[in-house]
Amino acid sequence: MIEGVLRHDTQMNVEKQYVDTHGQSEVGFAFCYPLGFALLPRLKNLKKQRLYRPENGAEYPNLQAILARAINWEIIKEQYDELIKLATALRLGTADAESILRRFTKHNAQHPTYKALCELGKALKTTFLCDYLRLESLRREIHDGLQVIENWNSANDFILYGKGGEFSTNRREDQEILMLSLHLLQVSLVYVNTLMIQQVLAEPACRGRLTAADLRALSPLKWQHINPYGTFILNLKERLPIEPVIPTFGAALPKLQASLD
Repeated sequence: MIEGVLRHDTQMNVEKQYVDTHGQSEVGFAFCYPLGFALLPRLKNLKKQRLYRPENGAEYPNLQAILARAINWEIIKEQYDELIKLATALRLGTADAESILRRFTKHNAQHPTYKALCELGKALKTTFLCDYLRLESLRREIHDGLQVIENWNSANDFILYGKGGEFSTNRREDQEILMLSLHLLQVSLVYVNTLMIQQVLAEPACRGRLTAADLRALSPLKWQHINPYGTFILNLKERLPIEPVIPTFGAALPKLQASLD
């Protein structure tokens, strides 16, 4: 997720990243904050989440059932330089997220920098959860953003129908070619659909019938009218050029019929 946001090869400035439950983690929250974009997950297991106290002694009588311990701010201060160093390496591309996170696994959970990442992630995730529970507009925004992504992925599944829709190679060059081909086909699909929708909307019968809300709901990313397997025309007036029945076999048919009788 982090690599995709940092190196998307466009001029877009990403400020928010919508993900499902499996796309978020405390370490993910910790890295996204210094990288300058907000991590906005749609949490499926919301009732299992816990809020961390800002400091020891902070009491919230109505939240006792979901409150956990206080955030360890001291270790974040101690490891601040290391956190910024890792974030800078990700931003500049001198190290990728996979290589950095490989250093911080369960077997190395006592690493002070990893502890600082977890503590910072807990604090940021707690802030996000408070906003997520408080603001219906935020929940709707995340849901709408993920619907766009799911529609994009569904279009890719429709186009890449061969081999179960999976990349059948581990070579990075082949995977890049396959993904670029998918993007090219999808962009072509969107372009043709856009022209068709514009043509329909330009007809006199359609002018003024759609409101602004209706127009916002229009999307050119549609494929229900597409046949990905090609078009096969069946002409019942034509016959296949099949050889006639062999004479010897035809002559034997009356004898065979007689023996059956």
